[in-house]
Amino acid sequence: MTALADRTSDDLTTELSDVRQLARGFFEKEVAPRREEFAAAGRPSREVYRTAGSLGLLGMSVPEQYGGGGGDFRHEAVLFEEQVRSGDSAMQLGVHSGIVPHYLLAYASEEKKQQWLPKLCSGEWIGAIAMTEPGTGSDLQGITTRAVRDGDDYVVTGGKTFISNGAHCDLIIIAATTDPAAGARGLSLLVAEVSDDTDGFHRGRVLHKIGQKGQDTAELTFDELRIPAANLLGEAEGRGFAQLMQQLPQERLICGIAAAAMIDAAVAQTVDYTKSRSAFGKTLFDLQNTKFELAECATIGRVVRTFVDDALAKHISGSLDVSTAAMVKYWTTDRQFEVVDRCLQLFGGYGYMEEYPIARMFVDGRIARIYAGANEVMKDLISRSL
Repeated sequence: MTALADRTSDDLTTELSDVRQLARGFFEKEVAPRREEFAAAGRPSREVYRTAGSLGLLGMSVPEQYGGGGGDFRHEAVLFEEQVRSGDSAMQLGVHSGIVPHYLLAYASEEKKQQWLPKLCSGEWIGAIAMTEPGTGSDLQGITTRAVRDGDDYVVTGGKTFISNGAHCDLIIIAATTDPAAGARGLSLLVAEVSDDTDGFHRGRVLHKIGQKGQDTAELTFDELRIPAANLLGEAEGRGFAQLMQQLPQERLICGIAAAAMIDAAVAQTVDYTKSRSAFGKTLFDLQNTKFELAECATIGRVVRTFVDDALAKHISGSLDVSTAAMVKYWTTDRQFEVVDRCLQLFGGYGYMEEYPIARMFVDGRIARIYAGANEVMKDLISRSL
C-alpha cells in the first residue's frame, strides 16, 4: 500500500475498492466453499488464515515496519463487510486483525511489536484476547484470574470462557488481576505465547453454539502459566482496565460495521427472493405488505449505514468517544436483529431452512447483541454521559 500521507482521496477510494475485490474473491473462493467443513469441525483451518496473510488481508491497518499493510481502519472495515456479505462466520478476523494487533501497537514494547505483529499479519500466528470468565461477563472489574509476579515472570492462574480463536490461538492477551485489593486499578494485561505443549496452558472444549458453528469459541485454563514480565502491556501493572476502555470503542465499532453489512445483505437477498417467488397470482414482492416491509428495512439499513460511516470517520480522526461507540454497538445490532427477523419472515418456511443464508444470518447474528459488551451494558454506559 502507498504511505497514508501520500494518498489523495481518489487514491484511497481506488485502493479501498481494490481491497474489497480482493477480499470478496478470497471469501468466495477460499472460505465459503468450506462452510460445512468448518462447522462440522467447530473451527476453520489454520490454512485460511495463512492464505489471507499471503494476500495482505491481515493487519492492513498495522504499519508496514511490523509486517502490516500500512493502511488505516477503513481497510479493515472493508474486510469485515465482505466477510459478512460472503456469509462466513468461521474466521474471527475482528479479533485477529481488528482487536489484538491494536493492543500490541498501543502498549507493547518496540521489541515485542517486532516479535509478535509480523506473525499475526502473515497468518502464521492466530491471535485471541481473554476477558470473559465463567462468573464474569461484561463486568470487567469482576475478573478473578490472578497474575502473581515471581522473579522475571508472572504466574497466571484462572479460567476464561467464550474465547474466540481459543482453539487455534498462538498469542493471547490475558486480562488478569495483579492486585486484588485495588479493584479496577489492579487489572493488568499480559501477552502469552502459547501452544498445545505450553506448561500451565490448557485448551478446553470448543463450545457448541446456536450460530457461528465454524468459529472456534473455547474455554481456556491457566494453571500456574508462566509469562515473562516483559510481556506486560504498558509500563506498569494496574493499567489494564484503562487500556481496555481505550480499545473497546474500536471493538464496538466493528460490531456496527458488521451489523450494517448484514442488514444490507439481508435486504438484498430478500428483494431477490420475493421478486422470484409467486403468491396469489403475482410475485411476493408485488404484495403491498412485502413492499412496505422491505421499504422500512431498506430505510433502517440506510440510517444504520450513515451512523456507522459517521462513527468510522470519527474513529479515523481519533474523536470516537466511549459513549458514541456504545450507541453504535447497541443500536445497530438491535436493528440488525430486527431487520434480519423481518426479512426471514418474508421467506416463509424457507427462511427456517439452514441452507438459506437468511437463516444463518438469524442465528449467526444473534450474538452481536451480547458480545463486546451486552447491549444493556451499552445503555448504562451511555446514560453516564447524559
